[in-house]
Amino acid sequence: MHDFEEDLGTRNTSRNPQFHDVVAARRQFLKGGMAVMTASAAAPLLSACASAGMSSGRGGALNFASVPFSITDAVMVPQGYQVDLLWAWGDPIQGVQGPAFKPDASNSAAEQAQQAGMHHDGMHFFPLEGRSDRGLLVLNHEYTDDGLLHNDGMRTWSADKVAKSQAAHGVSVIEIALQNGSWQVVPSRLARRVTAATPIRLSGPAAGHALVKTAADPAGQQVLGTLNNCAHGYTPWGTYLTCEENFNGYFSTRSPNRDHGRYGVGRGSGYRWHEHDQRFDADVNPNEPNRFGYVVEIDPLNPQSTPVKRTALGRFKHEGATVTLAKDGRVVVYSGDDERNEYIYKFVSTGKFNANDRAANMNLLDSGTLYVAAFYPNGKGEWVALKHGENGLTEQNGFPDQGSICVRTRQAADRVGATMMDRPEWIAVHPQTKQVYCTLTNNSQRGSAVATDDANPRRDNLFGHIIRWNEEGGDSAALKFGWDIFAMAGNPAAPKPEHKGNVVGDAYGSPDGLEFDQFGTLWIQTDISTSILNQKEYAGMGHNMMLAANIQSKETRRFLTGPAGCEITGVTWTPDGKSMFVNIQHPGESPSERTDPGKETALSHWPHNQFKTTPAGRPRSGTIVIRKRDGGVINT
Repeated sequence: MHDFEEDLGTRNTSRNPQFHDVVAARRQFLKGGMAVMTASAAAPLLSACASAGMSSGRGGALNFASVPFSITDAVMVPQGYQVDLLWAWGDPIQGVQGPAFKPDASNSAAEQAQQAGMHHDGMHFFPLEGRSDRGLLVLNHEYTDDGLLHNDGMRTWSADKVAKSQAAHGVSVIEIALQNGSWQVVPSRLARRVTAATPIRLSGPAAGHALVKTAADPAGQQVLGTLNNCAHGYTPWGTYLTCEENFNGYFSTRSPNRDHGRYGVGRGSGYRWHEHDQRFDADVNPNEPNRFGYVVEIDPLNPQSTPVKRTALGRFKHEGATVTLAKDGRVVVYSGDDERNEYIYKFVSTGKFNANDRAANMNLLDSGTLYVAAFYPNGKGEWVALKHGENGLTEQNGFPDQGSICVRTRQAADRVGATMMDRPEWIAVHPQTKQVYCTLTNNSQRGSAVATDDANPRRDNLFGHIIRWNEEGGDSAALKFGWDIFAMAGNPAAPKPEHKGNVVGDAYGSPDGLEFDQFGTLWIQTDISTSILNQKEYAGMGHNMMLAANIQSKETRRFLTGPAGCEITGVTWTPDGKSMFVNIQHPGESPSERTDPGKETALSHWPHNQFKTTPAGRPRSGTIVIRKRDGGVINT
């Protein structure tokens, strides 16, 4: 997630009921024999799940010496570990066989379409034949900084620059191998780029709906491109899920309608695509914004396959699509809507996963029920169905069918009284207990525009927190859950007590990326905006970082700090746990969060200053590999 983009969105102005109103409104429902867990029932469930985690794997133990806060323009890791650069913006997807990156950023749009896109984000390692020394790395490219992307920045603007910007968005599939003691990108028939111009099929309830039909696509079945790809997911059948987040910033309109306004579609955020690509002029093509904001499924093993936008999972600013299985084999997908005062969602498929039939799983995400979370006081909650004909989602209220709910998902969640959260971002599910964790990055409007509540208790929440819940009966498809707050992030040296937080161990702020490793250790990545990083509230906390947490003791330890101006995002491992891949996004970003073409190297010289094999010049997002020097498993 990139804070600049979030700030350009439109604040949720729906007047959703708060806790006491929701509880009162549903009192009859609760009396009808379907009551949610009591607080006394929720607490033992949380404790039981934590205890179960203690007996699985290493139980989240932390086995490294914490690194200190850092203002060094480099990636810093604990003693005994080494860090290497794998793949940076502009590096070819075919390794040495592709077009090389030009340090003056003079690569053409066609060359960029065969190179790493800009601003690496979520990613996953897919082992080939179960190996830990060879596999496919699939990763997002969230957005472009056109001051860096083009040779002369945005001093002039043209159709060619729009094409190059579109080519630098999307997703990369590359094959990597551990050769002679180091990881390398190798030529592969499986390597490909999915960009903002790639044909993508619409599927699910919104496919063919009147709200997604355009003059260029009167059938409403195929979209060109995916963009603002932030966070990710992966399925048990071996596909990759990329998430369209701040799509609103790419469109321009002088007269946004009500639905556009609810998603922040307005005059654009500086990408200027609409000047040379009419698809992004919402006055000319008012339905085009309705074709973005989805989870896109990509099959990395079939380079000829067409990516698919799975509309049944809803349309909003998806930050992740975390997949797990219900007890009966149905597929469950969790997603946060990353904007202040938005919601947490869950999709439960109709069909069941078949481990012996990959083809049968390929359309599981097209049919099911989408839910939104309501967090009640004292550790109780329920999932409310966003289903046509239920909970007021009727034609009389503006939802004539399920397709309209899948396009107008935020409005549907408004209607049913979901709980507004402090920017829900990544969601992680414990591999053994199925306990669910979600980062709530921050919310400067909490306590002013929107009241505090039990799940979002801090006014002016500059540092964010992590919430967690257990589905009733340990079943991911359950409709009731018990929750608590895992940690309130903060700065021990903050001038105001409410900003100090309650983190056990090493402090952090603005938790964003979140992932469990196979042993049950929780890894937390931060995205403190460069516009506030040096404010007094954050003073002394250094650059963005990645930490590991023991979920039983709640202790966190700082494992990595990044170069100047960067965000730490995306983490994945090889099956043997010996190689960890992490993304460094937008090093050198200025406090304005946009680059001045004349000063693009003023704040950071990464990765060149740390890895001399890369050319000097512009800072570049990149994927790094971390390994233990003794060849052991990470965090042992």
